[in-house]
Amino acid sequence: MTEHFGLADAFLVLTGSVERNVQSISDGVEDALNDAGVRTIRREGRESGRWVLLDFGDLIVHVFHQEERDYYQLERLWQDCPVIDVTAWLDAPAAAAAPAAASE
Repeated sequence: MTEHFGLADAFLVLTGSVERNVQSISDGVEDALNDAGVRTIRREGRESGRWVLLDFGDLIVHVFHQEERDYYQLERLWQDCPVIDVTAWLDAPAAAAAPAAASE
């Protein structure tokens, strides 16, 4: 992504079904990355729960309400960028993933 957007190496785009779900997802992502030693540089949009942006420097996380994700279609905007398959990380139990993240 760096070739197309010089401010980050990757975007992570997530979706929640209601405002509270968007807030909870963003809280969970931020807490997990902070616990892993990744500092939050900037956070925007949490109060509304429609589109939360979390900036971790090399990683920018977008947590959308489904309606906003459909409207803004970031995937279409950044379609020339490579996609990183994270399904293996999502399927792994949290306990099994934690030691691997800690050892890096």
